[in-house]
Amino acid sequence: MNQQASVLRTGRKFDQVLEGARDVFLADGFEGASVDKIAKAAGVSKATLYSYFPDKRVLFMEVVRSACVQQADASLDLAAGCCGPRDVLRAAAERIHGALLGGFSLQLFRIFVAEADRFPELGPMFYESGPMVMHAEIRDYLERAAERGELAIADADLAAAQFAELCKADLFLRFLFKIDETFSAAERERVIGGAIDTFMARYGV
Repeated sequence: MNQQASVLRTGRKFDQVLEGARDVFLADGFEGASVDKIAKAAGVSKATLYSYFPDKRVLFMEVVRSACVQQADASLDLAAGCCGPRDVLRAAAERIHGALLGGFSLQLFRIFVAEADRFPELGPMFYESGPMVMHAEIRDYLERAAERGELAIADADLAAAQFAELCKADLFLRFLFKIDETFSAAERERVIGGAIDTFMARYGV
């Protein structure tokens, strides 16, 4: 049986253990996180922790699985198309900034990169539950907008990727490498506004 599938996801302290483990893993990574520290952060005994998770690797994978579910559930519905392209693109850009600069997704990203060799399955899990979901939502909206004649786009898949990259301009690498940890509303608006203007200059009608 798959060890991850055999995890008992019930019991009054399961969520407590998972929350404590998540905080420690995000702060210390897999290698730096000790079972003692996780148990202390969760407010449970080591015996209780082991009753849910037979070893640290299984616990780590459950934390990742839970985080990916949370990430996927935070999707943005752009399908309605009730507004013009600029308004919809702004909503998408703000969602992208929330994911990129909000802390939690970036912490996951850093862990996945650091643990890529030990846990090669993490990268696809993260991508499929977050970036791929968001990309598909933007792509689908762009396809519908093009069908309505609001945008002139032949390759919506490429255009969605281009828009996401425009939204990263300047801020993402500064945040990733901890050059800056916060950005003002004016700094974010500069990038978002620039991304929308550039995108519309290429694909607007």
